Amino acid sequence: VITTHAQIHEVGVFAGGSNFIGDVGATNYIKPNEFAWGLLYKWNKSTRHAWRASFTSAKITGSDDKSGMSTREQRNYDFENTIKEASLGLEFNFFDFDLHDLDRQFTPYVFLGLSYFRYESQYVLNRTTYVDEKNSSLAIPMALGLKTSLTPKLVLGLEVGVRYTFADDLDGSFPKNNDFKHLRFGNINSNDWYTFSGLTLTYTFGENPCFCPL
Repeated sequence: VITTHAQIHEVGVFAGGSNFIGDVGATNYIKPNEFAWGLLYKWNKSTRHAWRASFTSAKITGSDDKSGMSTREQRNYDFENTIKEASLGLEFNFFDFDLHDLDRQFTPYVFLGLSYFRYESQYVLNRTTYVDEKNSSLAIPMALGLKTSLTPKLVLGLEVGVRYTFADDLDGSFPKNNDFKHLRFGNINSNDWYTFSGLTLTYTFGENPCFCPL
């Protein structure tokens, strides 16, 4: 006989919060202050790893007067932007997470991949933030989470994920448009980050492993 392992799939939703780390507002890495939601799909290749794709949408904001930094509070800039992100990567479980097992499963996990996101390139003039144009960039998503099986078909997760972006104009501090070069400010050697924190709920489907004769 030969053993064939049918792949098992998960589809579900993400709901939680977002926060921004850059040249405007607070610099806390995990401090959700806006709503974020998303859709996700996982293709479990084994009990230890899965390919994962997701779409996430969130508003990100920053206010210098809430930063807790005297220099930023005196500057008193603020901004608002919208992130629409598509990600693809690998999720690795620290413990075996067997979706075919009827017993409750639990494991910490990490996720690493690549993201493409759309946003508004901004600039600041006379303490007011303006939108220059729609733009897009890449980011490196890194997440740490815990998940458990609620039922044989439902998996609940708690996740915190940070995104290191290849952009520095989400908050208007470093507009790409050279017409606004004189309006750039902040640390030009540090790109923007944003964070998603929240819960995932996925539904599993796919046949159990089977032993098939030649």
